[in-house]
Amino acid sequence: MIKQAKSEYPVQEIVAKRWSPYAFANRDVSDDDLRSLFEAARWAPSSYNEQPWSYIVATRAQKSEFERLLSCLLEGNQVWAKAASVLALGVARLNFKRNGKPNKAAIHDLGLAAGGLLYEATARGLCVHQMIGIDPQRARELYKIPEGSEAVTGIAIGYAGAPDSLPEQLKQRDLAPRERNPLRDFVFAGVWGDPL
Repeated sequence: MIKQAKSEYPVQEIVAKRWSPYAFANRDVSDDDLRSLFEAARWAPSSYNEQPWSYIVATRAQKSEFERLLSCLLEGNQVWAKAASVLALGVARLNFKRNGKPNKAAIHDLGLAAGGLLYEATARGLCVHQMIGIDPQRARELYKIPEGSEAVTGIAIGYAGAPDSLPEQLKQRDLAPRERNPLRDFVFAGVWGDPL
């Protein structure tokens, strides 16, 4: 299932095809594809080229590791994410390596890395569903995440599945059309609120 965006202005096909399903197919992601996703994340831009991101990854084939990572997601996300082929945690290093000062761009840069990862996934016919609903403290304890770094997002990776496999509320989300705020609501010129 592909949910193509209906854009107001032309965008690249990969942008229009990217979406975040709740339903995942019972199909493994190859190791080569998985490594390429993180290679794409590796080449994301970052403030001072700090690359303040790390990922903790578990595949469904590693049953106990997959269950351990799944336990870092909030219960509502575990319901559907357990069907993904791969789970990951996106971790941000909150201070610059270069001088130890706070890096205000760290979470932004983690987001850029995730953007590279998800567009690489889309190009390979995969889907990525990021979620903020995680337990960062549990992740810290289970994975010994050092002070100064924090698990920020959970990531489910796999092939889109059949919405019928989901509980009704999630099924309806997967079947609903994709919607976004129009540009006039968030792109301004002159003063705040004046559309470009």
